[in-house]
Amino acid sequence: MAEPKREELKVEKKRGILVRVLAHAQRGERERALEEIRGLAATAGVRIVDEVVQVRPRPHPATCVGSGKLEEIQHLVEVHEAQLVVFDNNLTPAQSRNLEEALQTIIVDRSEVILDIFATRAQTYEAKLQVELAQLLYFRPRLKKLWTHLERIEGGIGTGRGPGERQIETDRRLIDKRVAELRRRLKTVEGRRRREVARRANHMTVSLVGYTNAGKSTLMRALCGADVLVADKLFATLDTRTRRWEISGWGEVLLSDTVGFVRDLPHHLVASFRSTLEETRNADLLLHVADAGHPRVEEQIATVNKVLGDIGADELEQILVLNKVDTVEDRTDIDILRARTEHCVTVSAATGSGIDRLSVAVSELLGEGEVEAEIETDIGNGRLLAFLNEHGTLTDSEYDEQRMRLVYRIPRRFAEQIGSAGTTVVVRSSS
Repeated sequence: MAEPKREELKVEKKRGILVRVLAHAQRGERERALEEIRGLAATAGVRIVDEVVQVRPRPHPATCVGSGKLEEIQHLVEVHEAQLVVFDNNLTPAQSRNLEEALQTIIVDRSEVILDIFATRAQTYEAKLQVELAQLLYFRPRLKKLWTHLERIEGGIGTGRGPGERQIETDRRLIDKRVAELRRRLKTVEGRRRREVARRANHMTVSLVGYTNAGKSTLMRALCGADVLVADKLFATLDTRTRRWEISGWGEVLLSDTVGFVRDLPHHLVASFRSTLEETRNADLLLHVADAGHPRVEEQIATVNKVLGDIGADELEQILVLNKVDTVEDRTDIDILRARTEHCVTVSAATGSGIDRLSVAVSELLGEGEVEAEIETDIGNGRLLAFLNEHGTLTDSEYDEQRMRLVYRIPRRFAEQIGSAGTTVVVRSSS
């Protein structure tokens, strides 16, 4: 079998074998062990021809799988004429290189599959920069396996190094130069995004977060009537979208949706998409959307909470939104989740069931951040009046020829912005 060529790395339409190594503590997951990587591989366009699962105390340091299982995979590669083997583990550069040498086919790990999907989904300038940066940071320590065929050629007068090693050094310098350029461009984009977020400081903001394919985009459409992409795909959305959401009895808030999360999301992606996730970190409230009908919904909820911790958003107030309840026959698990969670609402974004309850829950939580403020200012302060009417609710007022005294229910953070020359603000109570 010919040595794999790296220009053939693109996984789309290639015959692939799925492999996952489980720890002994995970042996109970064996039946569903490949469920997620199967969906990821299919999303990337891989034609799955066979699957292998092995339970070990720990992944083999050299090849991830044991020697016996490696022989089994080698046999399957030959039988199916597989063009790649997809591991649902994150492989070290050495493991990947050793597996390619042993199996004589392309080896793709979990991170590579996710990066490939992100590369095909990226549409905007910012997303393309973020994905390219993540790819380069991932592949830089793996350059060794790209040039192993040159290491057998002796050369390099007076250096003791062959052309393969010299090529690696050249490629690393080129990658480092490109990484620096991408970071410079992203810094500019991040500056624009921070300014955009800052301009929204005068509005209450709610951010949708959740596992990929949990139905965030469908929920956004149900809440805002927004013209957003809704697709039964993993990572259908990479870019942040913000729409106005009018909540009955409360007023207008800004609702944002961004990229979904998965287990073991490559840390290079999390780092590269940090600016995209700026909306989440600066939100007043998070709507954590979960697929209530998914057999591993609790794991998915835990994964999202872990990523929120990674980006510094784990302390924000959140409502757990159990979506797709119309697909659930046995509601026992839902009842257990609701009992464990302080703020939880069940909905079906597809049918509209529970949307009213969610709006009430959001308005109540946002209202907990309100204060009652007594403001005294000049009677001609039209700019302040416009601000107060936009963000608060007038509950009392008194006027004389020069001054006016107003009492507003208003979010605390807006009350803190009111004070200025000629204006006094007294916070009378908080809810």
